[in-house]
Amino acid sequence: MNFKARDDAALGGFWAAALGWGVSSEGPSVTNVEPAGLDYPDPRVLFVDVVTVPDPETVKYRAHLDLATTSVDHQAELVARLRELGATSADVGQGDVPWEVLADPEGNVFCVLEPRPIYQDTGPIAAAVVHCADPRAMAEFWGEATDWAVHEVTDDHARLRSAQGVGPYLEFVRTPDAGSVWTRVHLDLRPYPGDDQSAEVARLHALGATDADVGQGDAAWNVLADPEGNEFCVLTPG
Repeated sequence: MNFKARDDAALGGFWAAALGWGVSSEGPSVTNVEPAGLDYPDPRVLFVDVVTVPDPETVKYRAHLDLATTSVDHQAELVARLRELGATSADVGQGDVPWEVLADPEGNVFCVLEPRPIYQDTGPIAAAVVHCADPRAMAEFWGEATDWAVHEVTDDHARLRSAQGVGPYLEFVRTPDAGSVWTRVHLDLRPYPGDDQSAEVARLHALGATDADVGQGDAAWNVLADPEGNEFCVLTPG
């Protein structure tokens, strides 16, 4: 997951504390949030990169993180700790629900879920959630793009997970007028070590991705858009 930020170090520090992970940096204006002792690729983990951009308020994506909890007490403790770290309550029209909707210090909305059996073995991140118009079509594209297994798919919701059956889920939720649901978070794909980036881009094009221009200029990564127009990056191989 890639977060656009005004201050990558500060926002990265928040998410590292929220997840109980550490931080590193692959370059200027980039903070990498990751568990200590784990290296990419590892299907148990959804790595988080926080990147400073000149004007993050103009960057808009339709994705957010859901955090897992193991009990009602754990949920309450986590919400309280996140507030101490700088999170605030957020109203996205959720009404009376058992999960808590919060915003990180730069306003990115995320959810702290009530304990659910399906997320008890995911680690701190339960799922990366993408709002969309057609979960079935998105599951088809992203299942092929990531080589993840489709665990559930309906007209309203789709759930994918790594082929190894470990780590967080990738979920697509049908949302009326999904184009109006924005955060500054998007997915990045990184080819496996030794794979060819150009070949991976060509494969994604064949699946239905299109080229996208977000002002990246002559960058080492390729910016594409999925069939619903969500931009994502294809990074250099890890």
